[in-house]
Amino acid sequence: MRILLVVYDNDSYISVFPLGTAYIASVCRKAGHEVIIYNQDVYHYPESHLTALLNNEKFDAVGVGVIGGYYQYRKLIKISHAINESKNRPFFIIGGHGPSPEPEYFLKITKADAVVIGEGEQTIIELLRALEEKSALENVQGIAFNKEGRFIQTPRRPLIQNIDDIPLPAWDLFPIDHYALLRGPNSKSSERTMLMLSGRGCTFKCNFCYRMDEGFRPRASERIVEEIGLLMKNYHVSYIDFQDELLMSSVSRTTELCESILKSKLKFKWSCNGRLNYAKADLLKLMREAGCLFINYGIEALDDEILKNMNKVLTVKQIISGIEATMSAGISPGFNVIFGNIGENEKTLEKGVEFLLKYNDNAQMRTIRPVTPYPGSPLYYYAIKNGLLKDCEDFYENKHLNSDLVSVNFTSLSDNEFHRILLEANKKLIEHYFAVQLKNSIKNAEKLYLQLDSSFRGFRQT
Repeated sequence: MRILLVVYDNDSYISVFPLGTAYIASVCRKAGHEVIIYNQDVYHYPESHLTALLNNEKFDAVGVGVIGGYYQYRKLIKISHAINESKNRPFFIIGGHGPSPEPEYFLKITKADAVVIGEGEQTIIELLRALEEKSALENVQGIAFNKEGRFIQTPRRPLIQNIDDIPLPAWDLFPIDHYALLRGPNSKSSERTMLMLSGRGCTFKCNFCYRMDEGFRPRASERIVEEIGLLMKNYHVSYIDFQDELLMSSVSRTTELCESILKSKLKFKWSCNGRLNYAKADLLKLMREAGCLFINYGIEALDDEILKNMNKVLTVKQIISGIEATMSAGISPGFNVIFGNIGENEKTLEKGVEFLLKYNDNAQMRTIRPVTPYPGSPLYYYAIKNGLLKDCEDFYENKHLNSDLVSVNFTSLSDNEFHRILLEANKKLIEHYFAVQLKNSIKNAEKLYLQLDSSFRGFRQT
């Protein structure tokens, strides 16, 4: 079969490599299908361009995957309209974290033929086989569809336990020279970056997380190192951005991976998502030796009661000690703080601001965003149960209009008060960030003119 996979335009100057799509492309090709990637993200095609392509070429199926963001939701509707308007409309499949928790609603608003729910590598192959053989879709696990006006959702597919069985991403189908321009924290302009997964899932269950899959499934360290070697050899990659929900899933697992990297003798820089529970001096020293320059931490709040409400399984003491240990190891921490969860107020927001002003090393500009109860998260169902939200349509059409605006207000503040104090908080953070940038720029100028620093390359923005 001839398959078109659409990578949606995220309105970015440099796009993030669509790792999930690359895995789907790889398994489809291995199963004998012809796969074509439609890079709307790179070329910024209007939706009419997609309609014209479908009018002029014959595809058996077209697939689009999105996460659960307000922008992605509206983009999916536009892309769906473009597909449905085409004269040679293929079988239309959607997937990803956006549609998976509420497939019936997403079928309604996209008029897609099927939703792949959750992990898609095995499901997509069975679905394409059913289409090819014209067999019943009811026999395919992990999908939803409408039949004769009736919504049907088949049983969830078991997770792929050995994810090393999944073929490596189909890098050759994508314009890697574009994606490699992405700059990771603390990377140089001359370095080439690539995204990778070292595992899937997370062992924690925060109340705002819409991950549907239980547990954590690591890849073998040898396979990870092998993939990095291929990226370095074939695409001259020198910086790896690990996209795992939680690479630091335990001290032992992280230690094993770092030791494998050091044993391989491969020299590259990398960043990952981490957990402050495990941010201990010995482990962080090892991570730094293995090339880690940045760990993105989910801090979320600087109040023990709020952390407990979030089911964060983390304390303020652990946060502070972990951040201090990370910075002492020579690794930049990423500071993710949100506001507006159950029990929050102006004082809990102030604690977050004070923490960021004290510890942020300005490797990235950080602001505080409202918590968002995405469909699939415990907080989403809490909002519905408590009359704060009606359903999925209410969330996407009325509430979640922008990630920096409150969608569902779990506090005792009015929405206006909520936004007012969030503005004041973020003004402090923004002013501090640019004050540091100004100070550093002046230092560079003084070093240039007073010390005749010949290594200076100009006052550049990129």
